[in-house]
Amino acid sequence: MGFNCGIVGLPNVGKSTLFNALTQSAAADAQNYPFCTIEPNTGRVVVPDETLLKLAAVDNSEKIIPTQLEIVDIAGLVRGASTGEGLGNKFLGNILETDAIIHVVRCFENDDIVHVNGKIDPISDIDTIETELMLADLESLEKQIKNLTKKAHGNDKDAIKLLADAEIIRTNLTNGTPARDVNVDAKPFNLLTAKPVIYVCNVDEAAAATGNEFSKRVIEKYGEKSPVLIISSKIEMEIAQIADMAERKMFLDDLGLKQSGLEQVIKTGYKTLGLQTFYTVGPKEAHAWTIKSGMTAPQAAGKIHTDFERGFIRAEIITPDDYLQYGGEVKVKEAGKMRTVGRDYIMQPGDICHFLFNV
Repeated sequence: MGFNCGIVGLPNVGKSTLFNALTQSAAADAQNYPFCTIEPNTGRVVVPDETLLKLAAVDNSEKIIPTQLEIVDIAGLVRGASTGEGLGNKFLGNILETDAIIHVVRCFENDDIVHVNGKIDPISDIDTIETELMLADLESLEKQIKNLTKKAHGNDKDAIKLLADAEIIRTNLTNGTPARDVNVDAKPFNLLTAKPVIYVCNVDEAAAATGNEFSKRVIEKYGEKSPVLIISSKIEMEIAQIADMAERKMFLDDLGLKQSGLEQVIKTGYKTLGLQTFYTVGPKEAHAWTIKSGMTAPQAAGKIHTDFERGFIRAEIITPDDYLQYGGEVKVKEAGKMRTVGRDYIMQPGDICHFLFNV
């Protein structure tokens, strides 16, 4: 698994249409009325990886296993969701299991598609969702503070530290500041607003390449702190129907687009979450693995199997360029281009690894 993200937004902003397009499926019903998504939909998409395909071709690998992006689409949230309004509040818990949030914002006008608030105002829409997430976090934090207070009275040092942090976060949430923007480690509290956000401005086809006045307003207000992507969910649905990669490229070129929305989401997600890929390659299998940037070789080995990390001895590392240039592991060794590294080695993007271990 690469990473997973939850799609949030008001009803009728194009959330489910985007979900369908990104997952190339019709798992989510994208009808023109609020709350059409009544159960959380989960889809997985393969992360496009040309390097993996090239490496597999060198060894004629029987199996190719790319990394994946998991997407969870929940019902549209409305004002009051945190206290039971609409249906979205039932599924806020699903977002807690994700690594990041994709916040879809309506940045298109269409009289045939109703807006839940009666007008197109992306900033107001974002504020509505963000407020509901903060209110949900406050409710969760209040319960945690109550438990931590009891432990702190018993001189539990960890609880005392956590309680102080929780109270700082609570104050900021009360004042309208999400946990991700507070200079305190919010991870122990598992809060919705602690997760990184990628804003997706859903525009019409004509604005897909350049954006429009609505998307510009989102970029101006939120672009410094969080990534803002401009995507047309309608175009993404069309792209999803084109199986041939060359045809897809021609389609994108004709529209003045450098990459699809899926590629934008994946690249932005990896950058936002600080992720990178390493590979294991052989005749039986070529496999892409996702790890956090800065991980050591033993930690990377643990992504394959915990025994690999526990009994780590050393790792043999090859760069993709050398693997492709020399034509595989044996010839890379003969050319003296394989490196042997120890426990302190920090993994580099694209490393091809062979882990030696003993348990």
